[in-house]
Amino acid sequence: MNGLTEALIRLETPEEMRRFLVDLCTPAELRALSERWQVARLLAETDMSYRDISAETGVSTTTIGRVARFLKDEPHQGYRIVLDRIKTQDH
Repeated sequence: MNGLTEALIRLETPEEMRRFLVDLCTPAELRALSERWQVARLLAETDMSYRDISAETGVSTTTIGRVARFLKDEPHQGYRIVLDRIKTQDH
Protein backbone atom coordinates (compact mmCIF):
# COMPACT_ATOMS: atom_id res chain seq x y z
CA MET A 1 0.00 0.00 0.00
CA ASN A 2 2.97 2.32 0.41
CA GLY A 3 3.26 2.77 -3.35
CA LEU A 4 -0.38 3.78 -3.57
CA THR A 5 -0.13 6.24 -0.69
CA GLU A 6 2.97 7.76 -2.29
CA ALA A 7 1.05 8.20 -5.55
CA LEU A 8 -1.95 9.76 -3.80
CA ILE A 9 0.05 12.40 -1.95
CA ARG A 10 1.67 13.49 -5.20
CA LEU A 11 -1.67 14.59 -6.66
CA GLU A 12 -2.04 18.35 -6.44
CA THR A 13 -5.62 19.20 -7.36
CA PRO A 14 -9.09 17.71 -6.98
CA GLU A 15 -9.18 17.20 -10.75
CA GLU A 16 -5.92 15.22 -10.68
CA MET A 17 -7.33 13.09 -7.85
CA ARG A 18 -10.55 12.48 -9.77
CA ARG A 19 -8.67 11.47 -12.91
CA PHE A 20 -6.36 9.13 -10.98
CA LEU A 21 -9.25 7.46 -9.17
CA VAL A 22 -11.18 6.98 -12.42
CA ASP A 23 -8.13 5.27 -13.93
CA LEU A 24 -7.43 3.22 -10.80
CA CYS A 25 -10.91 2.04 -9.82
CA THR A 26 -13.85 0.40 -11.52
CA PRO A 27 -17.13 2.33 -11.52
CA ALA A 28 -18.44 -0.03 -8.81
CA GLU A 29 -15.37 0.58 -6.65
CA LEU A 30 -15.71 4.35 -7.05
CA ARG A 31 -19.39 4.12 -6.14
CA ALA A 32 -18.56 2.07 -3.02
CA LEU A 33 -15.86 4.52 -1.94
CA SER A 34 -18.18 7.48 -2.53
CA GLU A 35 -20.98 5.81 -0.59
CA ARG A 36 -18.71 5.08 2.38
CA TRP A 37 -17.51 8.67 2.43
CA GLN A 38 -21.11 9.95 2.29
CA VAL A 39 -21.99 7.64 5.19
CA ALA A 40 -18.99 8.84 7.22
CA ARG A 41 -20.05 12.45 6.73
CA LEU A 42 -23.66 11.72 7.68
CA LEU A 43 -22.57 9.83 10.80
CA ALA A 44 -20.22 12.62 11.84
CA GLU A 45 -22.43 15.58 10.98
CA THR A 46 -25.96 14.41 11.77
CA ASP A 47 -27.83 12.35 14.31
CA MET A 48 -29.47 10.18 11.63
CA SER A 49 -30.07 6.54 12.48
CA TYR A 50 -28.47 3.75 10.48
CA ARG A 51 -31.88 2.99 9.02
CA ASP A 52 -32.39 6.62 7.92
CA ILE A 53 -28.91 6.76 6.39
CA SER A 54 -29.61 3.51 4.56
CA ALA A 55 -32.89 4.89 3.22
CA GLU A 56 -31.20 8.09 2.04
CA THR A 57 -28.09 6.53 0.52
CA GLY A 58 -29.05 2.98 -0.41
CA VAL A 59 -26.07 1.69 1.61
CA SER A 60 -26.65 -1.42 3.71
CA THR A 61 -26.84 -1.06 7.48
CA THR A 62 -23.94 -3.53 7.66
CA THR A 63 -21.72 -1.14 5.69
CA ILE A 64 -22.97 1.78 7.76
CA GLY A 65 -22.04 -0.11 10.92
CA ARG A 66 -18.58 -0.83 9.55
CA VAL A 67 -18.02 2.84 8.68
CA ALA A 68 -19.27 3.83 12.14
CA ARG A 69 -16.85 1.40 13.77
CA PHE A 70 -13.90 2.83 11.84
CA LEU A 71 -15.08 6.37 12.55
CA LYS A 72 -15.36 5.79 16.30
CA ASP A 73 -13.40 2.77 17.49
CA GLU A 74 -10.56 1.81 15.17
CA PRO A 75 -7.10 3.29 15.80
CA HIS A 76 -6.47 4.39 12.19
CA GLN A 77 -8.83 7.40 12.40
CA GLY A 78 -8.50 8.09 8.67
CA TYR A 79 -12.10 9.28 8.34
CA ARG A 80 -11.69 11.53 11.37
CA ILE A 81 -8.50 13.15 10.03
CA VAL A 82 -10.21 14.21 6.81
CA LEU A 83 -13.49 15.20 8.46
CA ASP A 84 -11.62 17.40 10.94
CA ARG A 85 -9.57 19.04 8.19
CA ILE A 86 -12.67 19.77 6.13
CA LYS A 87 -14.40 21.22 9.19
CA THR A 88 -11.38 23.42 9.97
CA GLN A 89 -11.13 24.68 6.38
CA ASP A 90 -14.87 25.44 6.21
CA HIS A 91 -14.61 27.78 9.19
